[in-house]
Amino acid sequence: MYKKILMPTDGSACSQKAITEGLEVAKSMGASVTFLYAVENISSTLWISPESVPYGLELIEDLKRVGSEALSKAAELAQTAGVEAETKLVEAKPVDAILAEAKNHDLIVMGTHGRSGLDRFMLGSVTEAVLHRSDKPVLVLRSK
Repeated sequence: MYKKILMPTDGSACSQKAITEGLEVAKSMGASVTFLYAVENISSTLWISPESVPYGLELIEDLKRVGSEALSKAAELAQTAGVEAETKLVEAKPVDAILAEAKNHDLIVMGTHGRSGLDRFMLGSVTEAVLHRSDKPVLVLRSK
């Protein structure tokens, strides 16, 4: 039924739980997976003074490094599980990147922290936005 599964990650424990479950689904269906990490360019959303430009560029590189580490860990889990996997690190808003990549997949597997109230308002929810905007099935795994 599902032959290509998209698993976005942010490297959190919540994402790791979703990856573990998603790999079980992929293995049972003989599906391949794509792990996606999106680095949002903060310079487009925050005003950066000339003095802070070097740090802003360094921050983006740090975020890419963290993303690469998260993708490497996910790829190792896939290899251990015997699931064919590829990794993608992109510079884009996470929701937009996930929805664009989902066009090439049959299923999206994501974790959610299950935040509510002020936390949800302040932090937003990438998973919720994907769930509401995707035309592909989305398997959401809640993590405490």
